[in-house]
Amino acid sequence: MAFLRSLLHALWMLLTVIPWAIIMLVASLWRRGVPLYWMAVRWLGWAVHGARVLCGVRWRVHGMEHLPQGERSPAILLVKHQSTLETFLMPVLMPHPLAFVFKKELLRVPFFGWAMGRLDMVHIDRNQRAQAFNKVVAQGRLLLDQGIWIIMFPEGTRIARGQQGSYKNGGTRLAVETGAPVIPVAVTSGKCWPRKAFVKRAGVVDVSIGRPIPSAGRSADELMREVETWIEAEMRRLDPGAYATSADAAPSPAP
Repeated sequence: MAFLRSLLHALWMLLTVIPWAIIMLVASLWRRGVPLYWMAVRWLGWAVHGARVLCGVRWRVHGMEHLPQGERSPAILLVKHQSTLETFLMPVLMPHPLAFVFKKELLRVPFFGWAMGRLDMVHIDRNQRAQAFNKVVAQGRLLLDQGIWIIMFPEGTRIARGQQGSYKNGGTRLAVETGAPVIPVAVTSGKCWPRKAFVKRAGVVDVSIGRPIPSAGRSADELMREVETWIEAEMRRLDPGAYATSADAAPSPAP
């Protein structure tokens, strides 16, 4: 039954993404920026709510009150990455437009990637590391000034449930360069939507948003260690069963 539900959800996404991407590409001829972004979020909403209805994948959010309240208050979201779910869900949840930092190869994905290319995102060439980071800083500064939040996955790729990846300091380097606070986010998406898995399982995904961490006067490495400590401790609190056999110990997150 789970396979059939997952198949229906995959068909739902496929059948809706193609016409909606075409609509976005046409609309982008005269509409760009934030209005086009919210058009994209509408399809992401269809995708995650489709997972809720068809596959029983639900979510609950903790810590929305920690998000900056100003219309142009900057923020850099650093999110635990276990599956595709948080990629779709975070824009649906957040009150501000988000700009993802992603590898440029994704722009080649038919329809989905083509539509992404029309949005205010930061796509980089990972083979040119220095130039890539300079681009992230330059574009990130402009976007943050417009009230668009930057979202990054510090582990760089999807990590299996119960595992911890290598946290890279690109997000905290950007924070130090721009003066924006970082907001750590823990997501237990692997419980229901595992990485590289077709079948989705019914259940509840917890999204926990931490308090903003100021970047002023901090080093990027020190700041990332604080982010990593909070996220990994929070993951163990939210999903203790996944870490029951892990040799890693993590301190409790700050309240």
